[in-house]
Amino acid sequence: MTNFIPIFPLSIAVFPYEKLNLHIFEPRYKQLIMDSIQSKKPFGIPLVLNGKISEIGTLVEVVEISKRYENGEMDVKTIGLSIFKILEIIREIPEKLYSGAIVSYPTNNMDARPALIDKIREDIKSLHKILTVKKTIQAENRMLLSYDFAHHIGMSIEEEYHFMQLMREDQRIECIRRHLKKVLPILSQMEELKSKIRLNGHFRNLEGLEFE
Repeated sequence: MTNFIPIFPLSIAVFPYEKLNLHIFEPRYKQLIMDSIQSKKPFGIPLVLNGKISEIGTLVEVVEISKRYENGEMDVKTIGLSIFKILEIIREIPEKLYSGAIVSYPTNNMDARPALIDKIREDIKSLHKILTVKKTIQAENRMLLSYDFAHHIGMSIEEEYHFMQLMREDQRIECIRRHLKKVLPILSQMEELKSKIRLNGHFRNLEGLEFE
């Protein structure tokens, strides 16, 4: 299936089911948000990578306008719906300030895999413990998916874009698993190094070698 959607390009990766809060201040995007609300239709957030609009993005819908400012700016709550692929960018739309795109929607396998997710969650807990970060990752009325963890494991924007292009849940879980396998040993070594540095200059209770 293909269709036309308004687009709001941003330098962030947005995932399905993700709750995203936006402060809207540009006139073109204030118009886009109001049109989206009035038409009750979603809009697209394609990822801007290295100054260019990438072909992959996420369809989002407006949940509510949390705050309106006197100058017309808005705080808006949105939620991610599905991944799309841009076929053609429409830079000028009659009587509109914003741009749009013709998009298609790749088949995206999102079958939940609770056993694998539980293993990932434990590794992420270890990661956050090292980083002294407290995060509660949960989903409302559904099973947890890889998308729910992707922003919490320290991937670069390029890595997140690669993650967005994976259209099977098992592929995404494996991507997260490999990332954690790579970073956890490095962070553990850094934590040991920090401990050694903290001990430098302190009185330490150490046992000497017993000579036979």
